[in-house]
Order: sequence, then C-alpha cells, then structure tokens
Amino acid sequence: MARFEFKLPDIGEGVTEGEITGWLIKPGDMIKEDQPMVEVMTDKATVTITSPRAGKIMETRGKVGTIAQVHDVLVVFEVDGDGQAASPNGTSGANGNGSHAKKDDGPAATAVGDIKESLPGMGGAAPRASSGGVAGTSAAGLAFYSEKPLATPATRKLARDMNIDLRRVPPTGPQGRVTKTDVESFVSGGGKTRITDDVAAPAAARSSKDHPVVKIIPPAQVPGQGPLEERVPFAGMRRKIAQKMAQSVHTAAHFTFVEECEATALSELRKRLKPFAEKEGVKLSFLPFIVKAVVAALKKHPILNSALDESTEELVYRKYYNIGIATSTDAGLIVPVVKHADRLSILEIAREIERVATDAKNGKAKAEDLSGSTFTITSLGAQGGLFATPILNFPEVGILGVHQMKEKPVVKGGQIVIGNVMLLSLSFDHRIVDGHVGAAFAYDVIGFLQEPERLLLTV
Repeated sequence: MARFEFKLPDIGEGVTEGEITGWLIKPGDMIKEDQPMVEVMTDKATVTITSPRAGKIMETRGKVGTIAQVHDVLVVFEVDGDGQAASPNGTSGANGNGSHAKKDDGPAATAVGDIKESLPGMGGAAPRASSGGVAGTSAAGLAFYSEKPLATPATRKLARDMNIDLRRVPPTGPQGRVTKTDVESFVSGGGKTRITDDVAAPAAARSSKDHPVVKIIPPAQVPGQGPLEERVPFAGMRRKIAQKMAQSVHTAAHFTFVEECEATALSELRKRLKPFAEKEGVKLSFLPFIVKAVVAALKKHPILNSALDESTEELVYRKYYNIGIATSTDAGLIVPVVKHADRLSILEIAREIERVATDAKNGKAKAEDLSGSTFTITSLGAQGGLFATPILNFPEVGILGVHQMKEKPVVKGGQIVIGNVMLLSLSFDHRIVDGHVGAAFAYDVIGFLQEPERLLLTV
C-alpha cells in the first residue's frame, strides 16, 4: 500500500483559490476512480472534483468554508502499488496536479464541473479561521504575517511601487487578505511594525479603526429551554455576495438618481403584444422593454457601459451590451446575464431572460451565464416600494432599479388623469460618471419607456 496526495488542481481562467462548499467523502471511505469527492466554489463556478484513482480515504483537509489555494493538498489516499505511479511528479491527471474535474462541461483546464440544483455551501462545518497571524520574523526582528500573503494584483503593484514587503503588512481583509488600505496604513504608520503582544495576536482577534472585528456574545440560556441562538457558517454563495457588496461599497463612490416614469403607453403596448408572445411560448413582462431602453440609452452615453481597470488605471469602453438581470434565489441575489442584448429582439430578450433566470433559481446556471455583464437591472416587482439605492454590480459604473408600477394622477394636456407610474432608481460610480451625465442617461431611458414605439427604431 502507498500514500497518495491529491491537490487542488489549476482550474484555469486566472483562478488561484476556491472555497470548499461541501465534502462528498469522509476518512475511511473506499472510493472508486472518478467518484465525486468535493465541491469547490471559485469566482467562476461551483465545481465538483472527482477522484483521480481508487483507494481508501485517509484524510480530508479543510472544513466547509475553508479557502484552499491551487496546489494545496485536499485529500490523502491509501492506494495499491506505488502512490507516485500516476505521473512522474507524483500526481495524477492530464494537467499533472491530480485534477480530474468532470468533463461534461469542458476541459479540465477551465472552470468546469457540476453546477448543483441547489447551490452548496450554505451549511456544514464552521468556516476556516483567519490565517492572518504572525508567520515568522525577519533577521531584523520584523513581523512576517504570512510567508505567502494573499493580495490582489492592484495591491501587489501598490506595494511594489512603495517598496513594501507584503509579508510585513498586517492583513485585515477576508481570509487574511492584504488590502490596499492595509498597505497605505502600514506606510502611514512608518512601516516599522515589530513583534509585540498585539501584533502577535491572530488577525481575527485584532481590530483597527477602519475594520473593527465584531464579536457576538451569546445571551445566557434560560433554564429549561433550548439555545436562544443558532449559528450557521457564513459560507458559500452568501459569503461571495457579501464580499462583492463590500468591495463595491468600499471602492466605488455611489450616488443615486431617482425619477418617475409615466408608463401608460408601455403598459398598453405590452397588453397588445402579450397574445402574440404567448403564441411563441414566451411570457412577456415589462423587463424586455426596459432592457431595450437601457441598451438604446447606453449607446448614447458610452461612459455608462465602461469599467475602470484599476490594475492598469485605464477606463475600458465596452462595445458590447451584456445586461445583468438581478435574480432572487434561495442562495441569495445572483446576476445572470443576457449577452449581446443589442442584437436581440424584444421577444428574444424575453425568452433569454426566462432561461437564465430559471437556471439561476434552480442552481443550474452555467459559468458563462453569470459573468461578463456591462450594466445591471434589478427589479423588485410587486415589492418595489417607493425607491431604493441599489448597489453597483462592481466593476460596472451604473445600475437601474425598477419599482412597482402604480396607478397615480398625472397631468396630460393640462388635465389630471389616472396613469401608470413607476419610479426608477439609478446608482452610478461618481468616480467615472458625473451627475449631469447620470441624469441625462436616466431621462433617455425614461423617454424610450414613455414612447416605446421609438424602441422599434433600434430593432
């Protein structure tokens, strides 16, 4: 018998880490080759990784919620024969790192796998503890918080420009990640952090003025009753959403513009077209018209279809129109994307919205349907309220929130009549979009919706 170590494979597409969202095996199990072992969620997709060979599971490394780096050992096997026989470098699989992801959705070098009917990672064991504690010291006695610090390319570039060793910077980001703020704080503090009792404490137990650590103290238990609180791991899709929202709020300079849209003509046009759409097997809502109006307005204001590449400090104008449709699912708010909406008819947009939204709700969305958006629309439908301040789907610079259509008195031709009115809330990144530009974009969207026949000119 021999020992065989299976490592997290290089999934490709720039992915360097993944969150363990579910174990399908446990120590002591006898498994077969290609048997599903673990579910890993990356920024691209949720992947089910299968076993590269048959054997007995001796050890699994990482609890649900743990962030594993590419080439970290995930599973230790006991196998027949030579444990290194699978490949010259002691691993197995075509890519030489022990990878055998499922082949249904593409080659092993891409973010492939089984997208489960219900997104995993919302339960299970406790998440990984922070890795931000001091890892060692330099010859000069300075603290090393990690021999291999986690940081984005933009943060690494900033550190290089400032001649800062990232290993010495106290991390405050998720999973012990060093942020740009950490680097700037380190420099402003003189960059002379030495080992002290405070420095040597784990990162999860430290706090700073900008990033305090919140600790919830459970209440005393009432005699004769069960626990007064229940703790569930903050992991999987919900944690991804939280990280994206925090990144958006702490990076973009949000401002919101709200205006009414008198949509009586749109309501009447939809009512006339619904029977024709039903004959084609399509449920026609207001959303396809709104998508068309947004695309037409984006063409007039290309800055709203751009994104800021912070790593190169370049503004990227996208000449394609991929509209994200925020969709509520059991796992949280997910944004499937209608690709090349400018090339589709209203009927085709309606069919595509139904497809990607249904897949997202059922947990079957493909990775390509959840990425690449250039502008996002979020609609609360019957629960639309008066108005809201939607958060940008970063790095996009604009988002449109659509609220419930209500009957209200409106003035037409000097007369007060009952009309169908809905409020539109638009948020913009003020670093990129000036107030008057955002307002002009909003009124162009409203103009197309108030006179929907104009949209026929863009088909």
